[in-house]
Amino acid sequence: MDIILELADTFLFDPLYATLLPAHPSTLAANATFSSMREEPTGYAVPHATWQYEPSTQYFSIEPSKYAYMSQWSRDDWKRQALTLYLITWLFGVIVYYIFAGASYFLVFDKATFNHPRYLKNQIKLEMRQANIAFPIMAIFTVPWFLAEVRGYSKLYDTADEAPFPLYNYLQIPFFIAFTDLAIYWIHRGLHHPKVYKYVHKPHHKWIMPTPFASHAFHPADGYAQGLPYHVFPFLFPLSKFASVAFFIFVNIWTVLIHDGEYAHNSPIINGAACHTMHHLYFNYNYGQFTTLWDRLGGSYRKPNDELFQKELKMCQTEWKKQAKAVDKMVQEIEGDDNERTYASEEPKKVR
Repeated sequence: MDIILELADTFLFDPLYATLLPAHPSTLAANATFSSMREEPTGYAVPHATWQYEPSTQYFSIEPSKYAYMSQWSRDDWKRQALTLYLITWLFGVIVYYIFAGASYFLVFDKATFNHPRYLKNQIKLEMRQANIAFPIMAIFTVPWFLAEVRGYSKLYDTADEAPFPLYNYLQIPFFIAFTDLAIYWIHRGLHHPKVYKYVHKPHHKWIMPTPFASHAFHPADGYAQGLPYHVFPFLFPLSKFASVAFFIFVNIWTVLIHDGEYAHNSPIINGAACHTMHHLYFNYNYGQFTTLWDRLGGSYRKPNDELFQKELKMCQTEWKKQAKAVDKMVQEIEGDDNERTYASEEPKKVR
């Protein structure tokens, strides 16, 4: 995350902090020596501040502009880092969500889903609203992990030579997926415990037939809990800085993909959109994130219905009625009469 932080500071936050929190003479006197002005390569003079630029990676460096030295908060101030990381986590998450969920909605998602008897009234608006509520709150609790990374407390490493052994640069990928898949399985399964489900996980199960915008439409505590394994990993095991950023983006995209309703494969190994549709329809199955391994070992695997992979049956009214009946049974069993859903199919038709 220090690479992202450096880029964000250079191109956005240095001028912003210099404008909003300009350095006062008294502050500069304590942290810099005006008599030792040095000429920068760009031709301007800045105080020789106690903070010195060090590239976040050996692969490239970006010389700071004059604004990097003109704020009360230097780049290495933990308060500034925390605030910047919060904004990055929140806004970057929102941007990734709307770009990829939007692309999936327009290019992949089958709009016939709107006619499913268990599709909610105004569902996409409700999904977006829930996601917009979750993002800024989750960011608050995610920042301490990123701040600890930036300040050197994790096992993130920069160059390939710093890996524990050469092959680890490749093994870290399946290792990361295996670790997080195992951890998320048990966290997700725990979220279905009756004492937890109603208060934390129920908002995400509001979407019986999810759209791509349901991918991040959950209670903030739910989203944070299922994201914990990704943050814990680099504090337990070595992880490349670039792999960390790539995984952060990949995980967000994957979350969209498993909610897009496009059943591109019937893999017995990959826990894709078809498997996750089973989870939303029948609740207590397919808790895994990437694979079906832990569901199989934990006795919670449910093979996707065959009709999901047959175009002529996927949107068949007969199959929909069977699904609706099964859903209603599960909702009554798990949520009782506490069903706050309003289905679009139950709306009275307007008489013209």
